[in-house]
Amino acid sequence: MCGIIAFSDREILDKDVTIQAMMKMIQHRGPNEEGSGFYTNEQVALGFRRLSVIDLKSGKQPIFNEDGSVVITFNGEIYNFQTLRKQLVDAGYKFKTKVDTEVLLHGYEEWGMDGLLKRVRGMFAFLIWDDNTKTLLGARDFFGIKPLYYYREGSTFIVGSEIKAFFKEPHFKRELNEAAVKPFLMNQYNDLNETFFKGVYRFPAGHWFELQGDDFQIHQYWDAQYEVNYQRSEAETEELIDRAVQESVELHTVSDVPVGSFLSEGVDSSYVTSLLRPQEVFTVNFDEGPYDEVGPAQALADHEGLHFNKATVSADEAFRDFAEMQYHLDEPDANPSVIPLWYLCRLARQKVTVVLSGEGADELFAGYINYGDHSGNGFIRALADGLGKLPAGMRHGIGHALAKMPNFPGKTQLYTHTADPAEYYTGQAYAYDTVQPTMFTSGQANNLLQPQYRNDLTVNSIYQEDFAKVKGAEDVKQMQYIDLHHFMLNDILQKADKISMAHSLEVRVPYLDREVAELANSIPSRMLFNRHNSKAIFRKAARRHLPDEWAKRPKLGFPVPIKSWLQQEQYYKQVRALFEEEWVSNIFDQTLILRLLDNNYEGRIDGRRQVWNIFTFLTWYKIYFVNFDQAVSQYEHLQPDVQAFVDEGKLA
Repeated sequence: MCGIIAFSDREILDKDVTIQAMMKMIQHRGPNEEGSGFYTNEQVALGFRRLSVIDLKSGKQPIFNEDGSVVITFNGEIYNFQTLRKQLVDAGYKFKTKVDTEVLLHGYEEWGMDGLLKRVRGMFAFLIWDDNTKTLLGARDFFGIKPLYYYREGSTFIVGSEIKAFFKEPHFKRELNEAAVKPFLMNQYNDLNETFFKGVYRFPAGHWFELQGDDFQIHQYWDAQYEVNYQRSEAETEELIDRAVQESVELHTVSDVPVGSFLSEGVDSSYVTSLLRPQEVFTVNFDEGPYDEVGPAQALADHEGLHFNKATVSADEAFRDFAEMQYHLDEPDANPSVIPLWYLCRLARQKVTVVLSGEGADELFAGYINYGDHSGNGFIRALADGLGKLPAGMRHGIGHALAKMPNFPGKTQLYTHTADPAEYYTGQAYAYDTVQPTMFTSGQANNLLQPQYRNDLTVNSIYQEDFAKVKGAEDVKQMQYIDLHHFMLNDILQKADKISMAHSLEVRVPYLDREVAELANSIPSRMLFNRHNSKAIFRKAARRHLPDEWAKRPKLGFPVPIKSWLQQEQYYKQVRALFEEEWVSNIFDQTLILRLLDNNYEGRIDGRRQVWNIFTFLTWYKIYFVNFDQAVSQYEHLQPDVQAFVDEGKLA
């Protein structure tokens, strides 16, 4: 796990100085080998920060091919690299290291980018300079586990793991992308392809690029496909899931450093932990609830004979460290789970360099209630299931009729089982069975924003291009595709990478493996999501390794007590002080956002998530557009536990 950065700019003559300044901005991603490595020529510069995981002594980057004409920098892990290495050795390539990076390098030489990417399994973002063709190439993994951003303006091209490193390129212009503010308020994260920084784009998952001169081309090599196997029995499906998950967990343990596991009370992390059986497991909770994640997690750790580590987080700590979290995220993320993840990573880094986590199971195996679980009434659930089996035309006609009817008990359950998902689905932005939306609606967001930040976007309209790609797939599959390419890609995975790398910790996600995904995508929705359970067949597979109590546990995520915090005077005042700052009126109607905050504090409304969205955005904006130099000085460092390892010469 590392950080990579590169640029092509004919006007910068002293590329060594620039690339090293850019590397310094992401030192937290790679504390091993002070300064790490870089490569420059007249056209490009490539930089690298290393976190040693495999081949600790000889895995330094950049790595060159045998004649020095091709060079690579790489962030991530290739889990089947040993198999590919053997094929390349048999083809005549000579290896100088034992690392997976060199397998990518020679794999590119032997198979080209398309051929290489069809063979690998892993999480990755890598950059290759081929001096033979004067071409810069790069790729991002299947799901976007590892981040990759790019910027093009005139003859300037920048690409790398974190946007903050771009700021040291002399021709980069740091400007706010005003179009991103409203989607953030509706979603808790920016769901546009263009980031919060004007001209900076997320490089798409499952794609690779080539830059030759000023010619920039992007190519897709993988996407989720939903070719459902209706002939396979439930018993066969259960066996295949367990076999695939076991294989993936085994591949994800390849490391020359200790590997631990995050453990909550849910089935996803419990399944991984029961298969991995690591020496160390980690969990976190809050000193004022609302749920106890520690008790059930510790009970499972004791059942499995694992060493249990826990951290308890206070509101004082959360508010003290929140700005630092947003600094490391590059873009604002108001998902409250950012907070426990920060302390979970800090805890884990005291013991291990690599941890396994359970992200991806909900998107692949249908774990979200918004796929259609909106009623506790058995009759309504059974009726909705029956209507959902009707032919699409008839079913959607019923959905249209239901949409026009007044609200009645069970309407949401019936509507979401009959309507076309492309017409209503908004991912995790809203809770469909509540009057109060979780986030802001389009109209609410426009009402709070100054005119230049308003637009006609809705959450659902942002999804339409992706809905078109899976038109005709089962309804639940369509919603899974949306969440995989939006909530998972632009929220869950980004915070997992950035928060863990802020602590120089590598997080691996064995459910987000190409083989696991392709199996999951072939399973009929009725086996995954039905009136009895979400992730139904997945839970049956997990039960082979877990006590029933854990296999059946409902999804909680990381519950964070922001409702309680925002109704406590000291934290309310802290948030209000930020809302009242003079520059805020350039973006928001200050009177309205203060009224929202006050109404929530006084208990007249439950606006906690809306308040938290605004608080998050303003915290982030102040860092990046008001006090950036001060923020870098304060936050761009190795975390204390990691620095202690460096000082003692113990870092691994």
